[in-house]
Formats: sequence, structure tokens, C-alpha cells
Amino acid sequence: MIETHTLQIGALSVNYHTTPVLDNESIPILALHGWGASSELMLPVIERLERLGYAAFAPDLPGFGESSLPPVNWSVLDYAKLVIQLLDALSLPRVHLIGHSFGGRLGLILGADYANRIKQLVLVDSAGVPDKSPFHVQARLKAYRTTRRALNSIGAKDTAERLSTWYRERYGSADYKNAGALREIFVRVVNENLLPYAERVSRPTLLIWGSEDADTPLWQGQMLEKTIPDAGLVTLNGAGHYSYLERIDEFMTIINHFFKATT
Repeated sequence: MIETHTLQIGALSVNYHTTPVLDNESIPILALHGWGASSELMLPVIERLERLGYAAFAPDLPGFGESSLPPVNWSVLDYAKLVIQLLDALSLPRVHLIGHSFGGRLGLILGADYANRIKQLVLVDSAGVPDKSPFHVQARLKAYRTTRRALNSIGAKDTAERLSTWYRERYGSADYKNAGALREIFVRVVNENLLPYAERVSRPTLLIWGSEDADTPLWQGQMLEKTIPDAGLVTLNGAGHYSYLERIDEFMTIINHFFKATT
């Protein structure tokens, strides 16, 4: 049976779901959700992990689900540090980690900077690779930023703000428009290139990708496979950005084999 608990970590209230902790020496699994989601979307995974004999945990990252908002505009590094604080609070010295999308961003940092706390990594349709925007999109963004800076430099701050509002509404992504109180954090997060972290990931890494993922396209998974020193890529043909949910049975078979093969 899945249990729900709340931890106080500093000023933050962190909600998480967990399977019953087993009295054995198996390494537990931490499952991190994507941007705009919550631990609810990891419940199908941890429920199946319990049936397979694993202990598993799935938190609501700060600002999502039932967890409180970050006190300031966090970076990906701040979220990664929070994960380590969570592991400390739960007395978990080492875990397997499953990270979907934004959770994959955290996995890249944790696998590089906190490798002693991670046994294996499973990155699912992970974010963290810079997007290849078409030239006209790059030119449009450059022109917008140049105009905004010019307006601010001459004291036309109201006009600059109206321009910013128009640009966000016209060209902002769905995640950006729905970010609400996390909007500034979202802008900061999506502009962080994590390939330098990927180069330093020192844990065995399994990449699982939907071939039809439109949010983090397959080429990004292929890039991570080339960049992470010990990584392999499995493609789920026909699946999209939530490939692990679309093909949950196949996904569970793959990760169970990975965790057991590398124990």
C-alpha cells in the first residue's frame, strides 16, 4: 500500500509518496517527476516497483503538487540540493534514481556532483540538452531582447513591460504560460545547459525515450548517450514525452532488468 507523508526541510514542506520500507539491504528507488507535474504521475511506477520487491519514494518537488513553493527563484542546482536534503531526512545514503523530463535534469546534476548518493540512473525523456531553435526563432528572440534593453535604457519601462507581456503571450510555450508563480524559475531552468554535467556523470545510466517525443526530441536522448560516459539508450517506438506511462509494462520490464543486472 502506498503511503503519503510530509517532511519539513528548512522552510519547505515537502510531500512524498512511499512504498512500505522493506527490511532488507536492497537499494531503494527515488522517482522524480517532470515540470508542471507531481508525484501523482509517478504513482503507477512506484506501485509496480513495490510489486517487484523494491522500496520506492516519489516526492512533489517544491512548487508542485502538495509541496510548498521555493522561497526564491531557484536554479536546477537548488532543486538538486533539495533532493539530497530529502535523502538525508529519510536516512537514505544511496538510491537508484528515475527522473522524467525535469526530474532528468536533476538526475544529470546528481549523477555528476553527488555520485556517491546514486547507484544507477534512469533518465526518461530527460530535459537538459539545449534546444536547436530554427534561425528565425533565434533572430526573433535576439531582436526582442535588444529592443527590450533599448527601451529600458531610455527609461521607457512601461513600454518594455508591455512588449515583454506581448512576446510571452505570443511566443511563450505552454509550460511557460502555465508556470504561474514558478515562471521566473522556469525561464532560469530551461536556459541551463546541462551537457557539462552529463560529461561528468559517473554512474551507469539508462536512457529511455519515446520516438515521437515532441518536447524533448529523440536527438536529445542520442546526444546524452554520446555525452554520458556509461550510458545506453532504449527507444520506445511510437511513444511520446510520457513514454513511461504510455508503455508502462515495457518500461517496468526494462528498468527491473537494469537495476538487477547492475546490482
